[in-house]
Amino acid sequence: MPMPRWWGHINKRVFNPRAIASGKWPVLTHVGRTSGQTYRTPLDAHPVDSGYLFILVYGSGSDWVRNILAAGSARLRVNGKDMELAAPRLVGKDEAFQALADDVARPPKMLRITEFLRMDLTVGRP
Repeated sequence: MPMPRWWGHINKRVFNPRAIASGKWPVLTHVGRTSGQTYRTPLDAHPVDSGYLFILVYGSGSDWVRNILAAGSARLRVNGKDMELAAPRLVGKDEAFQALADDVARPPKMLRITEFLRMDLTVGRP
């Protein structure tokens, strides 16, 4: 796992609520796989051909990733616009880097991030 899980718990409880309230971050809305509760997670969302790519800073074992893979869909809010995303799939760094625009910064090698989540736009295509 690239980033320690304890840092993820701090983000979830301290920084994420502030990021959501600020309205400056893309927010992914998803449903808990066991609780059925709706969650909102602020993330970097990188537009790629016909969808979005998410860098898995905490790895594919993160709750939000597991929730989306189980549900098969999520809603993304970017700049006040909601988009439906479907067909979540884990992709490796070669596929992710090929899909990202050249001006998007790659994660630092020291983080050892090798997994990414890619989803396709369904409703609200630009």
